[in-house]
Amino acid sequence: MITLRLDPDLEKEICTAAKNLGLTKSDLIRKSIIEYLGKLESPNAWELGKDYFGRYASGLKNLSVDRKTILKEKIRAKRT
Repeated sequence: MITLRLDPDLEKEICTAAKNLGLTKSDLIRKSIIEYLGKLESPNAWELGKDYFGRYASGLKNLSVDRKTILKEKIRAKRT
């Protein structure tokens, strides 16, 4: 059992939201906590890889379009 003290404005918002959703205040708070904890436990793909995205960027904006030409130029440069 947990007891929670809320300021009057927040309690009023909870009462209104619970009534609009057809839930009890306890059910609304319980579901909200479950959803919040679920978001804490499972980071999205961006959060997992944000340190690596763009880390090794080539600086070339046309790389996806001109990849074959760029590769051929690099191979020619190594041969000479």
